[in-house]
Amino acid sequence: MGFRYLDLISSAFVAVLLISNVAALKVFVLGPLVFDGGALIFPLSYIFGDVLTEVYGYSVSRRVIWQGLFWLIIFNLVMCACIALPGEPSWQESVGQDAYRKVLGISPRLAVAGWLGFFWGEFCNSFVLAKLKLATGGRYLALRTIASTVAGQLVDTGLFCVVAFAGVLSQATLLNYIITGYFYKVGVEALMTPVTLWTVGFLKRREGVDTFDSETNFNPFSPGSVTRPDQ
Repeated sequence: MGFRYLDLISSAFVAVLLISNVAALKVFVLGPLVFDGGALIFPLSYIFGDVLTEVYGYSVSRRVIWQGLFWLIIFNLVMCACIALPGEPSWQESVGQDAYRKVLGISPRLAVAGWLGFFWGEFCNSFVLAKLKLATGGRYLALRTIASTVAGQLVDTGLFCVVAFAGVLSQATLLNYIITGYFYKVGVEALMTPVTLWTVGFLKRREGVDTFDSETNFNPFSPGSVTRPDQ
């Protein structure tokens, strides 16, 4: 028997990832703080990750994370191909290759940083949440979602910022960027906790499932499943 809402959550998860990938090309400042545009929406991916793991289990979350990584790589490759193709003359006059490249062009270094940060950060988030669920017998959901985000965002933000901008930004700016992004994303997750709790409760009731990963292989490279798991 399949799930009624899993496809909606999975597609929303991938959509947030792709949107944030474009938005992150803009780095901006608010007072003394440095952000990138991805900060406006990317924290939602961790909320979706929490929901997927808490309701459907780590193996389902693993499969969705791999789907997200696949489409992120495809998106980057398509953008690179579009930039490489010659522009039509009238388009060149109205838009221009240089403008297109400046807005949508992404360096291989930045792309790899995004892949690494997303992949390992999301798996860390899912792993910590699933293990804490076992350790607490499914209690203290709010604390577990925040704790998993604290761990996952540390890996995600640290990997992305260091791989993407070490040697490009000054050490002070890079440190500001990491600290600002990290605490902002964790803060958003904490503020959204009531929404996360309501969503998890709704899905558990409607899907009739509350997965405990007591028999799960936590290897991120192990094949996952989207079928109904043991509860």
